[in-house]
Amino acid sequence: MKRTICIILCLVLCGASMSAKDDLGLKTVVIDPGHGGKDPGAVSADKKTYEKSIVLDISARLSRKIREGCPDVNVIETRGQEFISLNDRAEKANKAGANLFISLHINAAPKTSANGFSVHCMGQSSKKNTDLYEYNMNVCKRENSVILLEDDYSTKYEGFNPEDPESNIFMQLMQNAYLEQSLNFAGTVKKHLHNGPIKADRGISQDPFYVLWKTSMPSVLVELGFISNPSDLAVLRDAENRDRIAECLYQAFVEYKAAYDKSVSVESSAPAAAPKAGEKTAVKTVAPVAEAAGETEVDDTVRETLYGVQIFAVGRRIESGAPEFLGYEPVVVKGTKIYKYIIGADTDLSVVKERFQEIRKKYPDSYLVKVEGDTVSLIR
Repeated sequence: MKRTICIILCLVLCGASMSAKDDLGLKTVVIDPGHGGKDPGAVSADKKTYEKSIVLDISARLSRKIREGCPDVNVIETRGQEFISLNDRAEKANKAGANLFISLHINAAPKTSANGFSVHCMGQSSKKNTDLYEYNMNVCKRENSVILLEDDYSTKYEGFNPEDPESNIFMQLMQNAYLEQSLNFAGTVKKHLHNGPIKADRGISQDPFYVLWKTSMPSVLVELGFISNPSDLAVLRDAENRDRIAECLYQAFVEYKAAYDKSVSVESSAPAAAPKAGEKTAVKTVAPVAEAAGETEVDDTVRETLYGVQIFAVGRRIESGAPEFLGYEPVVVKGTKIYKYIIGADTDLSVVKERFQEIRKKYPDSYLVKVEGDTVSLIR
């Protein structure tokens, strides 16, 4: 029953953003200052500085910079001074059909030596047997713990358990269609934050934050520094430094938006190329498919021009037959950071387009792609 409910929820949330994709370009961004109201978030040792206040200030500065520098973008802030649930933050972004979700937080740790910024995308950490995994899970638990402040939280958040393998399947289904874009933006944020006042870089990781799980768009959560570290705290308390941090985030947004808009423009204007008669192929022949499970895997030793439907991209290899594929046999293209999963593949684009009509009912955010070697390009 839980599996059915989660799949339905996934389809509803993904479908909510479909209309927004009809407008080309990055048109709407949601800035989410963590915590707020009765939830102070992390608190400094002297009890004088609250996470909720710092991130609200940085979010306001970032929002103002985007509105002034990118007047074509609709900027939505999830909260002011009031408390807002994690669920409502995500729903606000979903209903707006946002193209990007940025959640801002300040970190904390028992030891004052921990410092620096980190960027997080949705996913299940692959570092289960390391101290880093344990640390990241503790951060997730702290950020997710706001759920306990909400009325009737046990009903509202039923089924969300970051440590339950079955729940992780559905967390991936909710966000994996956007992982590639989320990782791209995370990398851009990481690069630009190096120009800010807090230099220590704790890297990019995939972690099960609820607010990222529920958003149906590229999403990142940024921990901007440690309120428990005296040096980071001094930086965060200074208005000029907070503005520098906001400027770094703004520059990351501008770079990401430029790449996003350019890719959409190129993809929408480029005609879909049909395979040439007699073209030499370099993969196994893909047989006609009578049912979902009849696809053929790519032979890694050979290549050819292939068409298919990309359903998602994730940072780990998923074996054929996994529940995520709903019975389809995927073609897998490995990139530098992610694996792209493509189903319904064939050398004939017209055949793939017919399959796409059925596939998109199960994967609303899937799209047609052309595969040439290790390159996957969007077909519009």
